Amino acid sequence: MARIAVIGAGMGAMAAAARLAVAGHRVAVYERTDTYGGALRRLERDGFAFDTGPGLLPLPAVYRDLFVKTGKEPLDACVDLVQVDPSSHHVFADGTRVSLPNASRAGVVLALQEALGPAAGQRWGDFLVRAREAWARTRRPLLEEPLWPDWRVLADREPYPAVPHRKLLRTRTAGTLAEVGAWELRDPRLVSLLGSYALEHGLDPRSAPASAAVLPYMEHAFGTWYVRGGMRELARAVYERCVARRVEFRFGAEVTGLLEKDGRVAGVEFAEGTSPASGGRAVAEADHVVAGVTPAVLDRLTRGSRVRGDGEVPGRTGAASRLTVLLALRGGRPEGTPHRTVVHTEDREAELDSLTGSPAGLPAHPTVTVLRPDDPALVPDDAHEAVTLTSVVPQGAGPGLEEHAQRMITAAERAVPGLRDRLLRHEVRTPADIAEATGAEGGAVPVPALAAAGGRLLHPSNGTRVPGLFTVGGWSHPGGGLPHAGMSGALVAGLIVEGPEFRGSQ
Repeated sequence: MARIAVIGAGMGAMAAAARLAVAGHRVAVYERTDTYGGALRRLERDGFAFDTGPGLLPLPAVYRDLFVKTGKEPLDACVDLVQVDPSSHHVFADGTRVSLPNASRAGVVLALQEALGPAAGQRWGDFLVRAREAWARTRRPLLEEPLWPDWRVLADREPYPAVPHRKLLRTRTAGTLAEVGAWELRDPRLVSLLGSYALEHGLDPRSAPASAAVLPYMEHAFGTWYVRGGMRELARAVYERCVARRVEFRFGAEVTGLLEKDGRVAGVEFAEGTSPASGGRAVAEADHVVAGVTPAVLDRLTRGSRVRGDGEVPGRTGAASRLTVLLALRGGRPEGTPHRTVVHTEDREAELDSLTGSPAGLPAHPTVTVLRPDDPALVPDDAHEAVTLTSVVPQGAGPGLEEHAQRMITAAERAVPGLRDRLLRHEVRTPADIAEATGAEGGAVPVPALAAAGGRLLHPSNGTRVPGLFTVGGWSHPGGGLPHAGMSGALVAGLIVEGPEFRGSQ
């Protein structure tokens, strides 16, 4: 039985902790804040409750597998997990609206045919066939296996089978998601739809690789889910599974450094006054350390010592954050209201230019995601509604956020008629709030790992050059997002339990 110290109580860290505890190890989690869940937080006030982090769960199979592998009670016995149908409703710049059904590629194509015309629906259907091929080529190396030592194979090969595009005397294939939209989809509403899947993750479709086509494919193929009571309930369930497996949690314990002995990790040390150990000791010894922190924090913990070998994927700092506006409304949620509506910007190029410029700024016309859960647990009674708006903003964004929140509310009125007349109050959650919850500089949100693009969208491997030290969560392989965090926990547990020969789930 090994002693394992886990730094941070985010979703990936807790997923690793539960799996390691079941394998017979003694696991202690040290979290600098006063609670678990990382970005999965909840704000409660005057009978209203809001998720302040991710509001939906793709690929629930990841967490179902975690619960199957760590106890008798399955995930669905611990949380009320429901499919969101329609998966999303879209309001385009020209006023066109379309609702896309959940986990039905054929249903999505039919919906687009009815809303945008037969040709548009056919093009999206053909695109999904190609996206499925990209998914088949990258699913295992990007999600289910430790990062390949020869990761440049993933970086240099574009897995999306783009359609040749002939212009004048040249024939080219799409290398970016924007080119996929322009050359293969053509309809500006389909282009906006495709781009919204990249923007949701803080990616500019003009520079995101064509392999980002897997993002809409995953949603259409595997569906979108919600946990009743709010997504914070998922964090609660994972935390309780850890406790049931005898994982020890110490909150308010800020790790400030790693201990090394004989060339391998030997434990962690703590900030003055936050020591979790008895007798005032400022260290906790461990045979393995699992760090659920950003690359910058890991550098501080190792005091600049190199933990990545030559030729490894460099740590990503992220480029985008989120602004979240929480709305308490008078009047109940109308029956048949979509859970999620994406209100597309009136000027997509200007929005992307603003977000990716130097210096980056806040767009005048943002794309806004509107979440309106049908969940009595979030409101004081059925005469009120809790609505959450999110928009991508640059990491570290500070000045002008309240004005941007007002622009978001204005955009959301296209999805919620009479919104301002119903508004009791609103509260803004900024990149600074994300930074406080997760430790990510500027509130940066990690992106999921994607192939091609020279490796820009890959993340460092879970193992390090320091024996016994592993990394977990959105800032390491396989990247950001709730499913990816759970997968990183499974990969780290496999590497510790089975050793370097571990090759992932079968």
